Amino acid sequence: MAPPLGDIAHIGHAQLFTPDLDASVAFFTDFLGLTVNGQDGETVCLRTYDDYEHHSLVLTARDRPGLGRLALRTSSQEALNRRVKAVEEAGGSGHWVEDEPGLGKLYVTTDPDGHEHALYWESEHYRAPDELKPALKNQPQAKPNRGVGVRRLDHVNFLAADVLANAEFQEQVLGARSTEQVRLDNGTIAARWLTFTHKSYDVVYTSDWTGSTGRLHHIAFATDGREDILRAADLAIDSGVFIETGPHKHAIQQTFFLYVYEPGGNRIELCNPLTRLVLAPDWPLVTWTEAERAKGQAWGLKTIESFHTHGTPPVG
Repeated sequence: MAPPLGDIAHIGHAQLFTPDLDASVAFFTDFLGLTVNGQDGETVCLRTYDDYEHHSLVLTARDRPGLGRLALRTSSQEALNRRVKAVEEAGGSGHWVEDEPGLGKLYVTTDPDGHEHALYWESEHYRAPDELKPALKNQPQAKPNRGVGVRRLDHVNFLAADVLANAEFQEQVLGARSTEQVRLDNGTIAARWLTFTHKSYDVVYTSDWTGSTGRLHHIAFATDGREDILRAADLAIDSGVFIETGPHKHAIQQTFFLYVYEPGGNRIELCNPLTRLVLAPDWPLVTWTEAERAKGQAWGLKTIESFHTHGTPPVG
């Protein structure tokens, strides 16, 4: 039986590894418009302007790019205790750390694929310094006057050797609910989108055709509107940021998007999903067939080759 929904309040932040820390910091500040909010050696904390917490992103210097941890804030201390108990009752394990500024203790565990998840409750609300104070008191920080000016971290898309096992971990252990999925003709679930909130999705699992575990497809930042996505494409061209594909609109989840790469080698999505919410408490899981998915990822665009070639559908 699935646990009660609502124990995970939202995605708190993500940690990315980068082999070029300075260039990655420049990308996130100059191009995306994030603000540095602390550095400890080879780890830099950054925040989007509409985040109420200390940071939205942690960049850590490593030899190779990839995802460190995904941090999820719970809705209360009791909710955190329930999720820790659920992890342990499901046969999982974890440990407590207190190693991030602005946060209390984090319970660190992993999904079946090895992606690190950190659950926490205690969090200090951000107080902007004078130079970043907003004119509107219901906004934590003034809007940036540079780059795209993304509003918040929106979602994380994991690559996984077994999509279904990882999706069931999110549902049965963390309390997410599935909203859409891709089922291949052989019955394999090749991708699934899940949410903790009224957003249509917070996390995604996509089949890794290499058979590897623990890898990242992308992290995504939300913009105010579609025009910001178009402006981001212009800024990318002008500043030498590599555009992989877009702007386009995904069929699954209907997100208007742009895929770019930051200098450290991580794929970053800029997206505008703000108008699509899942409000129905009995929302049915939308299943896309292999034939339907083969029609294209976005308005008929085939950005990744067929299932039979690579064993994975295009990501949405």
